[in-house]
Amino acid sequence: MNKRLKTLLIKTRRQVFSEMIGNNPSLFHGEGYDFSELREYQIGDDIRKIDWTITAKLQKPYVKLFHEERELSVVAACMMGGSLYFGTHRIKQELVAEIAAILGYSAVKNGDLFTGAVVSRNVEAVERPTKRLFGVNRFVERIDGASILGKQADYKEGIVQLFRRIKRRSILFVIGDFLAPVDFALLSRRHEVIAVIVRDRFEEHPMSLGQVHLVDPETGATLQTNFGERSVVKYREQIIASDKKLYKHLHKHRIRFVKIYTDEEPFGRLVKLFGGRM
Repeated sequence: MNKRLKTLLIKTRRQVFSEMIGNNPSLFHGEGYDFSELREYQIGDDIRKIDWTITAKLQKPYVKLFHEERELSVVAACMMGGSLYFGTHRIKQELVAEIAAILGYSAVKNGDLFTGAVVSRNVEAVERPTKRLFGVNRFVERIDGASILGKQADYKEGIVQLFRRIKRRSILFVIGDFLAPVDFALLSRRHEVIAVIVRDRFEEHPMSLGQVHLVDPETGATLQTNFGERSVVKYREQIIASDKKLYKHLHKHRIRFVKIYTDEEPFGRLVKLFGGRM
């Protein structure tokens, strides 16, 4: 294990095990019978969880949240393709590894099972479920050191295969840059799916570069072209349209998501996703 990865794991472990945010000790909410708290209804919440007495008193819909009584299964499925080998602050692959570490340590802290999956065109590996830090470290090291150049993440077929491999109902985090089309219809029937989108800001807001030599990190294909202002505008239009389609799909299937950039700290972004609790 290299020094950079060791430093990352130490930092992440310290964040997860020492940060005390809010009064709830669990990052993950389940559907057990141990009452946790009330919060205002949000679009996509199960209407069966609405507390009608409180709703009537406050004239606003409120839902009940519960601690998970039984053991939760937390899965981090990392979509590993050559497009992750890019970044102006750090490469996206390193960010994916850090996010996987945060999720793994959080599961271990809560006494839940953590499973790591490596997905490209198919499911390359599913690590054995673990409650030990060693198991999390091993998976993160695998993600951080994976050879991804020349590989393509297939967000459609890979996710279908993931559905077949992950049998137990889980909180399933799909981590990737989501630059390719995705279909969560099947996966969301069995699991609570959460999409973690990793991007570099340059991918969404590129600058004019003039004459450039481009290399596709997934296929190795090369292209010499003039990436000027007109090319920037066209590219921006395409990525905005692609993201709008992605967000529409996620909303349709009631999938929570968060976008994290390579110049951001993922811990804070994930805490915010879960309402400020770690």
